[in-house]
Amino acid sequence: MRAIAYSGTGGREVIALRDDAAEPVLGSGDALVHVAFAGLNRADILERRGLYAVPPGATPTPGMEFSGIVRAVGAKATHVAPGDRVCGLVVSGAHAELLATDAAAVSLVPAGVSLRDAAAIPEAFITAGDALFTRAGFVLGETAVVHAVGSSVGLAAVALIKAAGGVAIGTSRTQAKLENARAHGLDYGFALAEGWIARVLEATGGRGPDVILDFVGAPMLDDNLRALAAGGRIVQIGTMAGTAAAINLGALMQKRAALHGTVLRSRPLFEKIALARDFERRLLPLFARGVLRAEIDSTFALDRMAEAHEHMEADRNFGKIVIEIGGEP
Repeated sequence: MRAIAYSGTGGREVIALRDDAAEPVLGSGDALVHVAFAGLNRADILERRGLYAVPPGATPTPGMEFSGIVRAVGAKATHVAPGDRVCGLVVSGAHAELLATDAAAVSLVPAGVSLRDAAAIPEAFITAGDALFTRAGFVLGETAVVHAVGSSVGLAAVALIKAAGGVAIGTSRTQAKLENARAHGLDYGFALAEGWIARVLEATGGRGPDVILDFVGAPMLDDNLRALAAGGRIVQIGTMAGTAAAINLGALMQKRAALHGTVLRSRPLFEKIALARDFERRLLPLFARGVLRAEIDSTFALDRMAEAHEHMEADRNFGKIVIEIGGEP
């Protein structure tokens, strides 16, 4: 079996494509999936560098997002059958030709959605949906700021904010990504270096946003609190620029604000199953109807994984980087 492996931690030179990787063992409740496409995520880069703690039970093969066709199922598996088109999130193992994962934690891909698109959807939209609606309690007509709006999760958040009748404000380090995001429904886009707080307050009539989704981390916390509306909610999704920050408790209390943290990869299986069912029932049909769409930046073959990593590390991608493994049948 062909699969990606890291020979250690470090730069892109540790990425290796093995032709003799052991095939995964099918458990009684598992589905064995022939992987068609896989997503590349920031966590894959950090894991390769040794900066991301891999959860227990992870395989030596990286990759946490996939689409493909079920080849076989275990004796106790439910929900899917051989031949089904599926997608989902896993702890690891997606950057390989075959993947074994709990059958109850995958989602059926509806007709009209390609497997290439399906590989670009789960991580971005499950993360954004959980942060926006479950954690922040976003409701009709509210305003949300999305930092790093050009990322796949950021673009997914914009799509969901607009689908829910809200106002989407995005920030980025580059004007090009802001312009691209405007073409995807963003209402306002501001560069971080150009006084984004004042611009956000102006755009909201001085009130501030109801919700802030932050991928940057520690350096943004104080500014996020300053910009936030009274009764607003901050959801910490990523910490690209640092994890340790001092918090102004007075500002938090004065605004009656809430700060939430979220991560998907290390959640217990029962939560992942619930997320998969909700994703399959509520979000995937919107892709089939054209209400939502996958934002794909580029597609790389499995043997070009190092180039895909370099593309993401250089911050050149707008949307999801997809890895083609088995391809469309």
